[in-house]
Amino acid sequence: MHADPEAIGAALAALDTAARRRQRRVIERYPESGDATRAIVNGRLLRVFCANDYLGLAHHPALSAALHAASLRYGTGSGAAHLITGHSRPHQELEEELAGYTGRERALLFSTGYMANLGVLAALAARGETVLEDRLNHASLIDAARLSGARLKRYAHADARAAAGLLEADPRCTMICTDGLFSMDGDLAPLAALAGLARRHRSWLLVDDAHGLGVLGATGRGTLEAAGLQPDAVPLLMGTLGKAFGCFGAFVAADAAVIELLVHAARTYIYTTALPPGVAAAASAALRLAQRESWRRERLHSLVRRFRAGAQALDLHVLASASPIQPLLVGDSARALRLSAALQELGFWVSAIRPPTVPEGTARLRVTLSAAHSDADVDELLAALDRVWRREPPW
Repeated sequence: MHADPEAIGAALAALDTAARRRQRRVIERYPESGDATRAIVNGRLLRVFCANDYLGLAHHPALSAALHAASLRYGTGSGAAHLITGHSRPHQELEEELAGYTGRERALLFSTGYMANLGVLAALAARGETVLEDRLNHASLIDAARLSGARLKRYAHADARAAAGLLEADPRCTMICTDGLFSMDGDLAPLAALAGLARRHRSWLLVDDAHGLGVLGATGRGTLEAAGLQPDAVPLLMGTLGKAFGCFGAFVAADAAVIELLVHAARTYIYTTALPPGVAAAASAALRLAQRESWRRERLHSLVRRFRAGAQALDLHVLASASPIQPLLVGDSARALRLSAALQELGFWVSAIRPPTVPEGTARLRVTLSAAHSDADVDELLAALDRVWRREPPW
């Protein structure tokens, strides 16, 4: 696009016509209780059903205390990249704890999940090679493959047989990448089948488990545990700290030699400032809480079952998902926006997700649940959904 005001105006007008213009909402303050399931937006108190604070840890006093104490000792910023002066004791301790939590030899911190995925693919995929990805992978995995210089091939969503066909036809495929828990549909990748394919074809398997870690599996170790896989079945595991763990940042866990290579080859690790030490300390506190307080995970899944039973009783178009991500398929983007706005009028904040985040014709309301929600929160949301659904049928 040229630096032409008319062209920019036309592009924005096209977004409006397609009901794809996004809006940021400024949260003025949270209620004094520190309850992250409530937010005041433009003077209105809303119950939040669109955040990823699955275990309700983002406002836990132990995280705030850890952040404060480490900030007093190490400063509010790390001051440099990890390889210069930015790698402090809290970073090192968090990496060691994450390695133990995921059953890997080492873990490497990144500032965001986006940067982690870009760093791994740029380091391990090269021109002349092929990266195979699920069609509904997160944008960071798609962009990472494109920026790596490798050829990107995409298989039908969660279809291991389609992936196998592409692998058989292309001996240059050196990496398979998939979300573990898909953030817009709430469904799971066929990890056991993909792990078998990767092993037979001697390809890397990278699983982005941003939404699964802390939530799924018997002990909350994520989609690998839920699939019954040992760590060695998935050589590269990416996880984030800003969802179930209520903090910020991301990491890659792998064998020690792989992590050592990434330290020297992942440009998004080498050339960026490290996380603030206080954030690393808070993430360590969250990781310990998530393991110690298993009731949070149990509570979350109880609410998921409650919501799904209520949605099915009301004949709402909820997609099949046993995760805290509960999408209600609407179809039309403008209609999804109207439903979201109607819910806000009733005091509920549920995001309308539209293309290009999801495929054309599959706009939806994306309900996300937290262990901090109450049974009454869920029941009253269902009543509100039923009210707006009947007022304006979604299809």
